[in-house]
Amino acid sequence: MGTPVPASAPGVPLLSVLGETIAAARAAGRTDLVGRLETAADRVRDPRRRIVIAGQLGQGKSRFVNALLNVDICPVGDDATTVVPATLSHGDYAQAQFLLTEPRGGSESRVPVPIEQIPTVDARSPLADGRRMLRLEIQLPNPLLADGIVLVDTPGVGGHGNASATTVLGMVPAADAVFVLSDASTEITEPELAFLRQVRELCPTVALLLTKTDLYPHWRRVHEANLGHLHRAGLEVPIIPVSALLREHAMRLQDAQLGQESGFGVLYQFLREQVVARDQAATRAAVARDIQSAAEHLALALGSELVALRDPNQGAAAIRELQAAKAAAEDLHRRTAAWQQTLSDGITDLASDVDHDLRDRLRHLTRTGEEWIDEHDPGRHWDAISEWLTGTVDSALADNLLWTHKRAIELAEHVAEHFIHFGAVDLPDVKSGLNAEDNPISGTLADLEPDIGFASKLLVGMRGSYGGVLMVGLASTFAGLAMLNPISIGAGVIVGGKAFRDDKQARLARRRVEAKNAVRRFVDDVAFQAGKESKDRLHRIHRALRDHYSGVAERSLRSLEDSLRAAQEAATMETARRTERCTVLERQLRFVAELRRYADAMQQPIAAAPVRGALGTVSG
Repeated sequence: MGTPVPASAPGVPLLSVLGETIAAARAAGRTDLVGRLETAADRVRDPRRRIVIAGQLGQGKSRFVNALLNVDICPVGDDATTVVPATLSHGDYAQAQFLLTEPRGGSESRVPVPIEQIPTVDARSPLADGRRMLRLEIQLPNPLLADGIVLVDTPGVGGHGNASATTVLGMVPAADAVFVLSDASTEITEPELAFLRQVRELCPTVALLLTKTDLYPHWRRVHEANLGHLHRAGLEVPIIPVSALLREHAMRLQDAQLGQESGFGVLYQFLREQVVARDQAATRAAVARDIQSAAEHLALALGSELVALRDPNQGAAAIRELQAAKAAAEDLHRRTAAWQQTLSDGITDLASDVDHDLRDRLRHLTRTGEEWIDEHDPGRHWDAISEWLTGTVDSALADNLLWTHKRAIELAEHVAEHFIHFGAVDLPDVKSGLNAEDNPISGTLADLEPDIGFASKLLVGMRGSYGGVLMVGLASTFAGLAMLNPISIGAGVIVGGKAFRDDKQARLARRRVEAKNAVRRFVDDVAFQAGKESKDRLHRIHRALRDHYSGVAERSLRSLEDSLRAAQEAATMETARRTERCTVLERQLRFVAELRRYADAMQQPIAAAPVRGALGTVSG
């Protein structure tokens, strides 16, 4: 199996220990363990840390990304400039690609995008050729990106026609950190607080960036007010004031004072301590669990064989115990096992509850909108209705997503209880099943037919008054009066006014009916798309849970089978070979014990490595 690794030596490279563990598992014929360990080794070799940049429209996300990387790559403007998520990672040379799919789904394709055309990209770009844009992938030779940082610039959240919070939240579970941007013009709003709360539930590392501090001298008062809002909301999220414009000037002029005033020094400290260090600790903990689990599986077979070789009586007892454990594991592994039934019933109940929760939220919003329409003229407030409906539906979908995440974790913990006799079992990563990045949910609220103009309203009144003038004028001629007299004109005004009011009420009633129908169609369209995405999300979660616990059952059964076979072979081994085999097994068990001690030592806290390229001469 190789030379034991000294557990007390902290300088032993992690990949070296993983290599030794993989070699030991391969020598034992445990290909199932080899696959898990190689996946862990790939994560150590490529420690990419994904940071999502989110916020409402006009908060300066793209300019912040440009300043952070010290490049001019993301389009900046007063209007919505980021129309699709843009992923920025390291590459040997600058290049960009569109990730596209057919409007109704299907296979994905990539289309190269010239770097100089990125600022002009929109949803109707000829490069898309009628296909739906999923995201823009950009690679740049950049020092910060070379350290494994991957930035995701997202479209603005909120507002009619902008990105939905659900689409952005679908990217959050796979993120190592999320920066939510809010400019210093005003205090953080209630929609921003709600979005921040939702992000915080899906990602443990979140920071609120107070942007554009160079434009607003009162930003310190806004900063203090935001601290109060976060405290009252129970959100433990740091606030980092930054100025992308000052950062750009500082990098261009190499001015350390400007770099300090830009706030990017504090931001890089947050990256170093809360993103890099946290990711390193999480990676080490995950690798330690994988090494420890592999060592336990290997030790089970080696220990059982050694016991059978040293004492045949104890070996017989061990064989009986292993046979009983194997029978229990085989029963657990069958599709009719308790954990399979628990998972199947749990997913069925979860699907029903999630669908009911989604429909209940949307139906409540529809009723609220209809009640508001009954009390107001929708023609005068249609833009406000559109903004309100888009925002509330967006928030409802996001809350439904978070509730799905919470219930999925509860289901994973419930299924894990069936494996308690195998020892501690890691919970699967259900967050990966929440990813809705490639399936954005959108809807468009139809416009109302515009109200008639002043000339048309005047004609309606004149048409109504004509009948009154004619009727009263004819009657007044019998009294010797002219057709047009004060009485007939007054009657015309009264009848015309009533006709105008009746027509106005009829037009208002028609607008209300049209508005309600438009709201229902909008909610139905969103419910149709959200229902499909919800089912796909639950299928992904189901597969993740099934594959995870199937792997646990298979590895446990494999270990028991190997242990039983080794113990049975040891019981029939010739006496002359027992001593030699015992020596080999003792050496291998010492190596496995060293692996376990090293795994325990790995879980001790370590100092974070610096972020190269992030702390420049003007970063503060």
